[in-house]
Amino acid sequence: MIELKVVRVGNSLGVRLPREALNRLHLEDGDRVILTESPEGGYRLTPYDPEFECQMKVAEEGMRRYRNTLKVLSE
Repeated sequence: MIELKVVRVGNSLGVRLPREALNRLHLEDGDRVILTESPEGGYRLTPYDPEFECQMKVAEEGMRRYRNTLKVLSE
């Protein structure tokens, strides 16, 4: 577990990632990351993946288009 401290960056707040975390995530200065909510109620930080973003857009469109069908199937 790595503890992070929230710090002021201009008019915003941010966190600084230690070198160990940057190395494990294969991140460098200027890289993008994604913060997603996990099923357990926490959050997960992962490197940005443009292919995954494209897949999620397709999935979201399908869920929107077939919303009623998915609702019936979930009952």
